[in-house]
Amino acid sequence: MFSRALSKTFDRFLKFPVIGVFGPRQSGKTTLVKEFFPAYKYVNLEDPNVRSFALENPQGFLHTFENEHGIIIDEFQYVPQILSYIQLIVDTKDRPGYFILTGSQNFLMNEAVTQSLAGRIGILTLLPMAIKELGDNSLLTNDICKLIFTGSYPRLYAKGIAPLDVYPAYIQSYIERDVRLLVNVENLSTFQRFMQLCAARVGQQLNVAELATQCGIAQKTVNSWLSVLEASYIIYLLHPYYKNFNKRVTKTPKLYFYDTGLVCSLLNIRSSEELALSSFKGSLFECLIITDLFKQYFNRGAKAALYYWRDLNGRIEVDCLIDHGIRLIPVEIKSSDTIKPEYFDGLNKFSELSDAAQQDKYVVYAGLHKQARAAGNIVGWQDAGSLIDVI
Repeated sequence: MFSRALSKTFDRFLKFPVIGVFGPRQSGKTTLVKEFFPAYKYVNLEDPNVRSFALENPQGFLHTFENEHGIIIDEFQYVPQILSYIQLIVDTKDRPGYFILTGSQNFLMNEAVTQSLAGRIGILTLLPMAIKELGDNSLLTNDICKLIFTGSYPRLYAKGIAPLDVYPAYIQSYIERDVRLLVNVENLSTFQRFMQLCAARVGQQLNVAELATQCGIAQKTVNSWLSVLEASYIIYLLHPYYKNFNKRVTKTPKLYFYDTGLVCSLLNIRSSEELALSSFKGSLFECLIITDLFKQYFNRGAKAALYYWRDLNGRIEVDCLIDHGIRLIPVEIKSSDTIKPEYFDGLNKFSELSDAAQQDKYVVYAGLHKQARAAGNIVGWQDAGSLIDVI
C-alpha cells in the first residue's frame, strides 16, 4: 500500500452521505478506499453474482450489506439504477460518509450521479500516482525519460512489472471490456488504431477531420470515440483560455493522455533510451507536467482550472495557464535539461497582453534546479510536483 495524497482529503468529504472516488482502472481506487475505510463492508459489482443480485433486488442487496460503519460499492457503474435506492436511504437516515462508491467510467457515472445524488455526494478523482506521491513513497527516479516511459500506475511499482508487459495487456483488456460497454464498436482493431493515432498527436491541437481521414471513419465516429476515451480516463482535452482576448486566440483544444507510459506503449517506444532519442520526447514531457498539475488539484478535491493560450497566428503560445482566481499564471514547459533565456520569450509576450506579474511566470524544464530570475521562475520537473502548493 503506497501512501496517496487523496487520503488526506477524505476527512473533509466525510460530511457527505456519499463519497464517489472515480478514476481510471488500476489507479489504486479500491486499494485506497479499503485501506482508509477498513471497517466498511466491501462489494464489487464486477463480480457477476454480486451484480445480478444488485440488478434483480437492489433493496435486498443494500439491506444485506447494511452495517454500523458503511458500505464500499466498487465499480457501481455496472448497476447505476442502484443510486435511486441509495438516495432513498440517504434521505431517510442521517449517516455521513456511509456510502463509498468507486467507478472507472466518467460519463456514465456523472449522468447517473446527476440524476440521483446531486447535492448528496462528494466527488473525488484518483489518477495514477503524481510526481510528489512517487517521491513520498521513495519511488521517484532522477531519470525523466525512465519516468515517462514507465508511467505512473501503482501496479508497475508494487509488483515490479516491466511496462512492456503491463501496457499491451492493459490496452487490450480496456478495449475488450470498457469500450464494448460504452459504445458499439464493430472492429476493435480499428479502435486500437484510433488510439495509436491519438497517441501520435499528444500535445497537439485536436483535428477531428484528420483523425477521421487517417483512421477511415466518419467525423461523427471520431467524436464518439474521443468521448469514450475521455469517459474512461484515458485522454483529456486541454481547452484554450480566451476570456478577455476576444477573437485574437485559437479556440481549438489540445489532446493529452493521463498516463505517459500508456502513450509510449501505443507509440511502440520500447525503452527509456529509445524515448530519449524520440521526436515525441518533448510532447510527452509536456504531457507529464500538465497531467501532474491536474493530479495536484484532484488530490485536494479541487477542480483544476488549467488551459493553454495561443494566438491565431501561432506566434505566441503558453503551454499551460493556471486560472488562480484573480491571477493568471503562465507556465512554459521545456524538455531540455539546460536553461535558456529564450524560454521566457512566450511568457514575456503573454505578460504584455495580460499584465501577468513577473513572480507569476514559470518555466518547468527537464533539469533538477530551481531558480528565481528577473524574468520569472525556473522550476525543475521534480519540484513541479509541488507547484500548486507554491502558487
